[in-house]
Amino acid sequence: MTHLWVRAEQRPNEERVGLTPEGAADLIAAGIRVTVEESSVRAIPINGYREVGCEIAPENSWPRAPLDAIIFGLKELPEDGTPLPHRHIMFGHAYKGQHSGRALLARFKAGGGTLYDLEYLVDEAGRRVAAFGYWAGYAGAAVTLKTWAAQQRGQQCPPVGVYASKDALNAELLTELDATGATRPRAIVIGALGRVGTGAADLCEAMGVSVTKWDMAETSSGGPFPEILDHNLFLNCIFARPGTPVFVPREALTAPRKLTAIGDVACDPDSDYNPVPVYDRATSWDAPALRVATDPVMDVMAIDNLPSMLPVESSQDYAAQLLPSLLTLTNLNAGVWGRAAATYNTHIEGF
Repeated sequence: MTHLWVRAEQRPNEERVGLTPEGAADLIAAGIRVTVEESSVRAIPINGYREVGCEIAPENSWPRAPLDAIIFGLKELPEDGTPLPHRHIMFGHAYKGQHSGRALLARFKAGGGTLYDLEYLVDEAGRRVAAFGYWAGYAGAAVTLKTWAAQQRGQQCPPVGVYASKDALNAELLTELDATGATRPRAIVIGALGRVGTGAADLCEAMGVSVTKWDMAETSSGGPFPEILDHNLFLNCIFARPGTPVFVPREALTAPRKLTAIGDVACDPDSDYNPVPVYDRATSWDAPALRVATDPVMDVMAIDNLPSMLPVESSQDYAAQLLPSLLTLTNLNAGVWGRAAATYNTHIEGF
């Protein structure tokens, strides 16, 4: 019997999960055994899983799971160097030359396990079957607006945290914006037709912020794009890749501009194709915005786990997208799992 083991997340500020109790019930009905670890941080309570028939295991007990179990989590494993003998479903961040990724692949090689990277679960046309993009855009736009509001107070953005719901986030942000006494800023979103850009635009519009929506048609010229500097906020919602234009060049730091807050939701500061080369490192929940200019100010928000701010909504959305693929776990040699395994095998060669 196929056995899916949902581990507790161990990364700080990570309360999401890739399977809801309703989804677990569907898997069990399909003949898949489901074990869910207890978790001190998971946004969805354990009782829901217990009530639908999941087996419950102690928190962080996955290293002792049966070797035929498929371990399912979202974010990084502890970097302790131990070999990994299990099959793991997770975001590995291991296929783009990252140093930590090479160390992770070495652990799989040593243990004989397999990585089914969630970023590389794709359909026949090469499209990802599930993504957190909408809520990344939504939360990223919110923190960028918080950054702008802090600027109106002569400050930098204070720490951010987890919200019980998007309604709680919206209520807090509306209060902050109203308290500035300033006219709402104007925002421009690049990648507005995608899930990330849609989430960013939706948050802005919910806050009464005017949004200019650009996508491939508006950026196909390759730039430069002086219109971006005429907005107060710029939200980058497309990933860096060869051929991606530069949207905010370093010269913008000293150029006449209205732009003071950038939200790089895609967050690719160490990429050779970074379309926002005015900053060089990701930001954090404790320090959400990096100041890159002072006259006038410019702050960059580049948090790399934004959907974690809204763990309930983002978990429910992602789990619903992923569930059809999880229901095919009984045949790992075909479909999304066969393609993910082939990608892993390609990258593990040479270790």
